[in-house]
Amino acid sequence: MPPPIALRVDFNAAELRRLARRSKDAAQARRLLALAAIYDGGTRSEAALISNVTLQIVRDWVVRFNAEGPAGLIDRRAPGPTPLLTDTHRQALAAQIDRGPIPAIHDVVRWRLCDLGQWLWDTFRVSVSMQTLSRELRALGYRKLSARPKHHAQAIGAIETFKKTSPPRWRASRASRTSASAVEICFADEARIGQKNSITRRWARRGTRPSAPQDQRYASTYIFGAVCPREGSGAALVLPFCNTAVMNLHLAEISTNVTAGKHAVLLLDQAGWHLSGDVEVPDNISLLPLPPKCPELNVMENVWQFMRDNWLSNRVFQNHDDIVAHCCHHWNRLIDQPWRIMSIGLRDWAHRF
Repeated sequence: MPPPIALRVDFNAAELRRLARRSKDAAQARRLLALAAIYDGGTRSEAALISNVTLQIVRDWVVRFNAEGPAGLIDRRAPGPTPLLTDTHRQALAAQIDRGPIPAIHDVVRWRLCDLGQWLWDTFRVSVSMQTLSRELRALGYRKLSARPKHHAQAIGAIETFKKTSPPRWRASRASRTSASAVEICFADEARIGQKNSITRRWARRGTRPSAPQDQRYASTYIFGAVCPREGSGAALVLPFCNTAVMNLHLAEISTNVTAGKHAVLLLDQAGWHLSGDVEVPDNISLLPLPPKCPELNVMENVWQFMRDNWLSNRVFQNHDDIVAHCCHHWNRLIDQPWRIMSIGLRDWAHRF
């Protein structure tokens, strides 16, 4: 029988017992005590008896201890099976998701797990289940999210360019006569609210299909609204038409709500009744048109979405007066919550200076 493997000489029994007392790992402490018995002159059989293991396991402990010291006696986590996807696969998969599918080539307009699984097989000859692929995508930081609408004719880079140049542009307007601290950045838009209402998402039990009331009549009205996110304030009129005369009424209402001694820069889209030559702009307001086909820049779009999703959808309005009453009530409800306007409307690109 070959002689037993000798223990390393830079430790002794007293030191191993001291390490065992300090260890928070019970298995490591038991192994240290077994090896301490060997340092004291005990046999490998006695060490195996102390720990209730076989001689082969004691031998494995000695090999690990000689190679790594006390840390080698801590249980390691099993590596598990080799992942099907390597880092190369993951990088290629992430790039493919970011690019999106090409309908003429991939025959889909959005990626599904089954489509990505097929792409992995066609490209790398790697077969991955949808459950594994879902887990991998989540680990890479991807989630299945609702897409934000984008105008098909929006100019490339228009939004980024406007964000960079909006402060110089309003400083070149009538607002240049006042200091930056005396300028209020406001957003304005109008929303049509009517009986032919929208249905929003709602929580329901899995496997069911919840219902919501929806009217098929066509009575409607318009909310002309504007908010100042930094102040948490706003002004609106509920009116039956969209034209220049109504826009003049709206601007007059906004003017009365501008803080005394301050000048409002009003960001709004390029609708005809916003920029018509007949628009009467009050002295304490400057109009700053947004780039065409870029509703993402207008805070009021988010305000309308919030009001529809939480207060105005899933309703059946009795008549035109009922629509007007709901619009007035819920706009006043929004104005009574200035923190809500700030939360929805503050933007770094508009309010950082």
